[in-house]
Amino acid sequence: MESHHLYGMKHRNLALAENLSLAANKIDSVKQTEVAISGGGIIGLSAALELARAGVQVTVFDRARAMAEASSAAAGMLAASDPDNPIALRPLAMLSARLYSQFLAQVEELSGERVPIRTRQTFQGSPELPEGFTSLTAEQLQAVAPGIVCGGLHFFSLDEGSLAPGDLAFALPKAVRAAGVSLVENTQITRVRERDAAVEIETTAGRWTAGKFVHASGAWAAQLSGLPVAPRKGQMVMIEEPRHASLKAVLRTPEIYLVPRGDRRIVVGATVEDAGFDKQIDNGAIEGLLDKAASLWPPVREARILESWAGLRPATPDALPVIDALGDRSWIAAGHFRNGILLAPATAQLLRQMILDEPADIDLRNFSSRRFASAAQELSVR
Repeated sequence: MESHHLYGMKHRNLALAENLSLAANKIDSVKQTEVAISGGGIIGLSAALELARAGVQVTVFDRARAMAEASSAAAGMLAASDPDNPIALRPLAMLSARLYSQFLAQVEELSGERVPIRTRQTFQGSPELPEGFTSLTAEQLQAVAPGIVCGGLHFFSLDEGSLAPGDLAFALPKAVRAAGVSLVENTQITRVRERDAAVEIETTAGRWTAGKFVHASGAWAAQLSGLPVAPRKGQMVMIEEPRHASLKAVLRTPEIYLVPRGDRRIVVGATVEDAGFDKQIDNGAIEGLLDKAASLWPPVREARILESWAGLRPATPDALPVIDALGDRSWIAAGHFRNGILLAPATAQLLRQMILDEPADIDLRNFSSRRFASAAQELSVR
């Protein structure tokens, strides 16, 4: 009996040791980072790059592939002066426009890839000429867009650039990795809990803890933050210029835009649809875009269609982004709608300033999460 008792104790002790070992391994398997960012689009990656350059350890999680959603689907206009932008957006847009050349230089240096500015001028059409602008003459318009039909609109010139988002989508992930950022793709964050000492993060590939957390998951930001950021579907089409006509600047009206890439390709866009997360192409919508484009610039009728696609812009009810703290250890940068490419450098700089407790470059009250407090409270109750 005594030997049997000792045998049982021995196995219980072995089982206890194994359980303790498993528990220790489970604790050890929880990975750590100083700052975790949800979302590998241009907002999340630009913020990661900015923080990494300040010496912060950063890990970025993306539910699929970095820069594969709205960031690569955009037209690429750096439309800081677009009259259709909300007035409250202007300080942020102007700050980002000033930062852009430095931002691209950093991306190119770190990645070893070029991200060229494809155009440097926009011809904006508007029903009324804004104060301080002069209407372009017919000769000026025809020199840049031969055959343009103004249709009663006043056209004026804006010194705005544009880039090909595909160039940035290729270079920016390389740049953040070169800066020391850990980019975890095909990994969805399923839960985030802010504790006194850290932020606990559960993902489809395991558990993490972070000192600080940033919500930057674009059209999916509502799932973790509870704020009203929702997808707005945008369909677009790429055409090839006909040989007898060449577009030398962006043409933009309240109804349509044409963005030349400088290689005889032109992007035409875009629809704005409340269609959830649906990204199916509607041939009727594409035909509608081409009809509007041809009414403005008739050579479109002879252009060959190269490609069409749809992206999901992250939108808020007032068309302004949310750039704010959500707690002692959590921040959000989402809802950039049509201007994510433009606003990325300024958003990244402002996030760095907030996270590192530095003075902000601009007043952020227009981008506060508190303007949607009732929506967040309603979600937290459910």
